[in-house]
Amino acid sequence: MEDFSSNFFKWVVHYETQTQKMTLKMGAPMVMAGILCFIAASISSAGGIGGGGLFIPILMILAGLDLKTASSFSAFMVTGGSTANFICNLFIRSAKFGGKGLIDYDIALLSEPCMLLGVSAGVICNRVFPEWLITILFVVFLAWSTFKTCRNGILLWKFESEQVIRNGIEEVENYVVRDGDRSEVEVPLLGMKRSNTLGFPWMKVCILVMVWLAFFALYLLRGSRNGQACGGEYWILSSLQIPLAIVFTAWILWIMRRKESNQHQTPKQQDTEDLTSCEPPSRLIFPIMALMAGLLGGVFGIGGGMLISPFLLQVGIPPEVTAATCSFMVFFSSTMSAFQYLFLGMEHTDTALIFSVICFVASLIGLMVVQGAIQTYGRASLIVFSVGLVMALSTILISSFGALDVWHDYESGNYMGFKSAC
Repeated sequence: MEDFSSNFFKWVVHYETQTQKMTLKMGAPMVMAGILCFIAASISSAGGIGGGGLFIPILMILAGLDLKTASSFSAFMVTGGSTANFICNLFIRSAKFGGKGLIDYDIALLSEPCMLLGVSAGVICNRVFPEWLITILFVVFLAWSTFKTCRNGILLWKFESEQVIRNGIEEVENYVVRDGDRSEVEVPLLGMKRSNTLGFPWMKVCILVMVWLAFFALYLLRGSRNGQACGGEYWILSSLQIPLAIVFTAWILWIMRRKESNQHQTPKQQDTEDLTSCEPPSRLIFPIMALMAGLLGGVFGIGGGMLISPFLLQVGIPPEVTAATCSFMVFFSSTMSAFQYLFLGMEHTDTALIFSVICFVASLIGLMVVQGAIQTYGRASLIVFSVGLVMALSTILISSFGALDVWHDYESGNYMGFKSAC
């Protein structure tokens, strides 16, 4: 408790003194960076991903920010964009899904604890792994994911064209493309049905907030010494995230199972509940995917949205649901990152907030444009293509930076092996 109050007091003092400092000079490079970040945020919002893989290179190349500052700015910018997506998706109702909302809160519930755990473990791996290994892993994974995503997008586009020619735009059927095969959504994906509720699931959102607060409290209590992971207390508190994620995931599975049993006993309640009806083995796919996405996101230093979105598309979740659900999950993970940067003494918070507002507006515009195009032309594949585009650009930019860093270390004779986490 002393660590919590101490960290909070340090942040308050830092924020008061920070407001008296000069912000970054808003010259032509910063304006150009803001314009490109606006475009990147509008494209990323269509796919429900954060866009950190684009923001960081833009801020480093054009604005001249160092990696640490660019990463802290990116956390705020992703928070702004995901907030806009979350607000919009609360009010969007799709006739394609029977007038239901696009966010699948069940997937978010099952995924969020393990995603937060994976991010924390990935950050530690990022400290230990050499730069060349991180670069190779990044290129291989994202190149494969980009190929699969674009391939599914092309197949989806062709099938949409066939549906439009056969039935017209208004009669485009609900379908998915998975592993190159087209299938109807009337057969539940992985045994999972879409949400039935037309209202706001307050209970599920409260559980998500509870999960967020629990992990956030651990982050505050463990603290860090000069940004390094050292000390027995640090590792003990860090390891507590494992049972915390397991307990939350098991509790959520138990709640879903119990509610499902009640639904079978009282069928009339099916129109008012918003619960998955898949078997436990199918449900476990989502926390496993989230753990992998969070781990890789922490290792690569990017948000988990760009990594979990291809996973959801691959298992057959419809593109609209994937985008809305990913943006909802990114909202929780990005706010966690933003608060951590604040407590660790982030500088230039005023400028970061300006960029966050820019991304908020850009995400609103991008989401409205894409949703309008989907309703007008029946092209949900636009979401898949936007995900593939952001992933391809991120792969090129970040892997190029990594290759340059590796070459610089090699020429300078720096140590290129595994490092200590401390």
